[in-house]
Amino acid sequence: MADAEVLVRTSEPPRMKIGERLRELFAHREVLVNLTRKELKVRYKSSVLGIVWSMLNPLLYLAVFFVVFTYFLPSGIPDFWAYLLSGLLAWTLFSTALAGATGSVVGNGPLVTKVAFPREILPLSAIGSSMVNFSFQFIVLLAVMIAFAYPFVGPALVLLPLALAALLVFTVAVGFAASAFNVRYRDTAHLVELALLAWFWLTPVIYPATKVLEQGSLAWRLYQLNPLVTITMGFQRAMYGARHLEDGRGVLPDPGIAWYAIRLGIVGLASVALLYLTWRLFYRRSGDFAEEL
Repeated sequence: MADAEVLVRTSEPPRMKIGERLRELFAHREVLVNLTRKELKVRYKSSVLGIVWSMLNPLLYLAVFFVVFTYFLPSGIPDFWAYLLSGLLAWTLFSTALAGATGSVVGNGPLVTKVAFPREILPLSAIGSSMVNFSFQFIVLLAVMIAFAYPFVGPALVLLPLALAALLVFTVAVGFAASAFNVRYRDTAHLVELALLAWFWLTPVIYPATKVLEQGSLAWRLYQLNPLVTITMGFQRAMYGARHLEDGRGVLPDPGIAWYAIRLGIVGLASVALLYLTWRLFYRRSGDFAEEL
């Protein structure tokens, strides 16, 4: 009787241990830094303006949406430019990081098949390069607010690091899953692109979240199932503040800073749980990446 064929997974042990994996990632931190630097160089290769493009991107969005929602479809939001930039900052980081992470393993196929290193570094490097762009875009936001003497300094700024931490954990969690599935199912990148298009309009970037709140408690609860809603509102409450429409309604829900902090904490904890699941998924699949590429 012929021996049964046995399939042996390649490079990774069968079960992930979080502590050991974190130590291994730390030991390969130079690889992460170098790949992040490479992501930035490839993105702006042969570009005259280089990293300046990352700063022009939110300004272009601001110009287009400002004209549309000021002169053609008036939003009624006071200082709409500040509201838009505050939300756009969070959305741009999420969308570019997720898109980059999704294609990171496939895009580095020759490296995966020839070099042994923790594969998580690939989506993390894509997210890291988006973080660099985010830092420059944040400088643009601060410069514009200072130039227009917009009053953004206050106690609500404590929400900014909470919102950013929740956003990063959630982005890494979704990025691990998307990048792992994209190795076997190349349609994943196209699905992510379409999902981001719909996701943008389900996130309060160019319209006030209170518009959904007015539709009733059920609509509001369903709306908040989108983690980007809470995260974006955290950015907006920190930078834009508690402003009101002409009829006296709040642009943002305004029960207080603690209300936002609690919800950001809930989103952060849920994102950590999601990260645990998607990290294990990524790890189980990573041993077969070299064969599938």
